[in-house]
Amino acid sequence: MKTRVPSVQALLRPLVAMSLLLVVSGCTVYQSVGKSVGSFLHPVSGHDFVHIADDRWNRDNALLYFYRPHSQWAADEIEAPSVYIDDTHYFNIRNDSFTWLEVSPGERHIAMRRPLLGLEGLNSFSLSLIADATLQVEPGRIYYLRYNELSEPEQAHPDLDPEHPLAQGELQLVTRDYAMQADEIVSTRFLNSDLLAPNHAATSIVEVNEDLDYERRLERLEEERALELERLKAAGKYPSTSWFWPFGGGPTVPLDADRKIEQLEAEYARLERERERREEAASGDGWWIF
Repeated sequence: MKTRVPSVQALLRPLVAMSLLLVVSGCTVYQSVGKSVGSFLHPVSGHDFVHIADDRWNRDNALLYFYRPHSQWAADEIEAPSVYIDDTHYFNIRNDSFTWLEVSPGERHIAMRRPLLGLEGLNSFSLSLIADATLQVEPGRIYYLRYNELSEPEQAHPDLDPEHPLAQGELQLVTRDYAMQADEIVSTRFLNSDLLAPNHAATSIVEVNEDLDYERRLERLEEERALELERLKAAGKYPSTSWFWPFGGGPTVPLDADRKIEQLEAEYARLERERERREEAASGDGWWIF
């Protein structure tokens, strides 16, 4: 009697169903189902490494290159680890590959997770968290992030504290000179996006970063406002209303947090107008005589 071996699709169905259930329930599910195939099943076949042209990115932003040098370990990998920027999944990095992302200046959170049949974690729990770090990126600069599970770079990045997460471990920030050595990024191939391993890299994620930065700053200012109100109440500068007269009350002095919130919202409104202007310029005036 033959034993029937379940297919990969059959194994994935309950996991995908569970992921959907958790998403609906409000949990944060980290997963790369359908994107995590490794080089053993799908070797990288893109073009040889070359820097992207200067006119493909805005020097007001920053550029992140991710690369993974060849190793037999990585070549035999069934599933490739995922790369997240600011908690958003963008690609799974396979053996002997590179890709890039244009990001907004500021503090960018970078994480890598190793999947199991595409699933990687739930909320703060991760099956295998490879890297978890923040990187302060500056306008006009290019950063090289090297991933290798077998060997660390021979030299540390001079701009990083030795205790920084990207100065140790499997994912590290390296200098341009180091990345451009033989058998480093120059020997890798572009990480294509295709049906077997789709990804959302090799593009600008600046607007996503800007929106997230706005939301984070607004959340911090709302917390600051709540603390400021508590201080005013303690100082007797926040008279309460009577139960029979619901009008009045509130702080007797302007809130510094309110001023900051108004300034932040005005800045974001200008940013949205600038986006609209760029979209209109890119699409033309849209006027036709017919």
